[in-house]
Amino acid sequence: MQLRSGKSGSKLASAGAQGDFIAEPKNGIKENGFSKHHATPSKPKTLEEFEETPLILAIFTYIGYGLLVLFGYLRDLTRRYGLETTLQSQETPKNHGFVPLYQSFESFYTRNIYRRIRDCWNRPICSVPGAKTTLVNRTSDDFGWTFSNTGTTTEALNFGSYNYLGFAENCGPCADAAIDSIRENGIGVASSRLELGSSSLHSKCEELISEFLGVDSSIIFGMGFGTNALNIPVLGGKGTLLISDALNHASLVLGARLANSTIKVFKHNDLKHLEEILRNAIVNGQPRSHRPWKKIIIIVEGIYSMEGSIVKLPEIIALKKKYKAYLYLDEAHSIGALGLTGRGVVEYYGCNPKDIDILMGTFTKSFGSAGGYIAGSKKLISYLRKNSHSSAYATSVSPPLIQQIYTSMYTIMGKDGTDDGKNRIAQLAKNAKYFRQKLKELGFIIYGHEDSPVVPLLLFMPAKVGAFGRETLKRGVATVVVGFPATPIIESRARFCLSAAHTPQMIDEALQTINEVGDLLKLKYSRRTQH
Repeated sequence: MQLRSGKSGSKLASAGAQGDFIAEPKNGIKENGFSKHHATPSKPKTLEEFEETPLILAIFTYIGYGLLVLFGYLRDLTRRYGLETTLQSQETPKNHGFVPLYQSFESFYTRNIYRRIRDCWNRPICSVPGAKTTLVNRTSDDFGWTFSNTGTTTEALNFGSYNYLGFAENCGPCADAAIDSIRENGIGVASSRLELGSSSLHSKCEELISEFLGVDSSIIFGMGFGTNALNIPVLGGKGTLLISDALNHASLVLGARLANSTIKVFKHNDLKHLEEILRNAIVNGQPRSHRPWKKIIIIVEGIYSMEGSIVKLPEIIALKKKYKAYLYLDEAHSIGALGLTGRGVVEYYGCNPKDIDILMGTFTKSFGSAGGYIAGSKKLISYLRKNSHSSAYATSVSPPLIQQIYTSMYTIMGKDGTDDGKNRIAQLAKNAKYFRQKLKELGFIIYGHEDSPVVPLLLFMPAKVGAFGRETLKRGVATVVVGFPATPIIESRARFCLSAAHTPQMIDEALQTINEVGDLLKLKYSRRTQH
């Protein structure tokens, strides 16, 4: 078993600013950067657990995938000679001689491996994705090529949606405010932010976000994925070095690839490797010319959504100051879900928010809405308003979504005069710790940080990925199963997302179901010693 723990980084002298659009914080700031209502938490114990894969499991997992690939090639051979039909997209005869669009390993994997367990994904729902949700039942008469609805539904406990604080509701203050917003402002604004898509609602919401995060300014975008993919290229460019965590989200990876910058990847949460890359970058400069880098940007996430791990933020801040780099922090899964008042991983560690140059987050998880934001200095946000492709070309966030963001954040901050937001944050933390600890006690291999609301349970073998998703749903628990290529080939898993909306009875019911399915599928692989 491998345990990873970290200690708070020492304070290092702040580096001078680089570039021309990101403002560095002043030296000697003693306050934590939050407005007066922000509480400064004590330093948490940063314990993560990644139990090593048993060798025998790794061997059988490789054998399982090997057999699937072998039979896939045999099936492709029968299709080539007309012994079996395929319903997958194929090249047309008129394109003969062109570079094929569909003949790739991804295409092979989709039709021969993914198709076999495709019923475990893309399940349509017909209710609010709350603590419980209603799924539309489907059937396939052609072994997963196509599906048809049966006309029936299944109600299940929802442990798959990112509804961390339980704001995905169709009644209550948030829903009522969103409906009122539709009556007053309509459904959409029919324009981009740079043209006629900015309303008083957008400005009011951005002011609240800035206050919530303890920074100077912020800007809202219509899509969380696009917030990363379309803004990192604006911040990068020729002569820029982007240093990315190995397990960063696909949106961060795509944004880095589009940035026309040099990319270096460091091992997940490995501070020693990160410092090695930073040191070499400073010493050697750019390839060939060896000129100094125009700027260096470290890109990390607050909570990593597949691992359930939390970034070692204090140490990374220390490194970025030491080597005069910038820090891009994606708080998609941590904003609202971590910290005493829900202000994310920055508050969780008691860090100064102004030590992070680019704060990014989304509204799809803790706020029950859609879109994303970037926050930081006024200089940074002014630069993005003028140069971001998302600001210039993408349709602005619709009024009811903006209102949902505003009302939920207003509640989290306690500005509504109630303790509703505070109670939701506390309940989420309690639920996540209880659920994770109980799964460990049952004998499952669980990844991630003890305070993370994302709880991965390792399944390993490909046949057990589909079986786990089906068997838990049969027993009334809907969850997400994930396999290669979204995870390493020997680390297929089920990923549970806890919510403040889950009651203790719901969690115990889910644990009983998971325990039963775990016994059925022989999933209790852990060799850890319980204390």
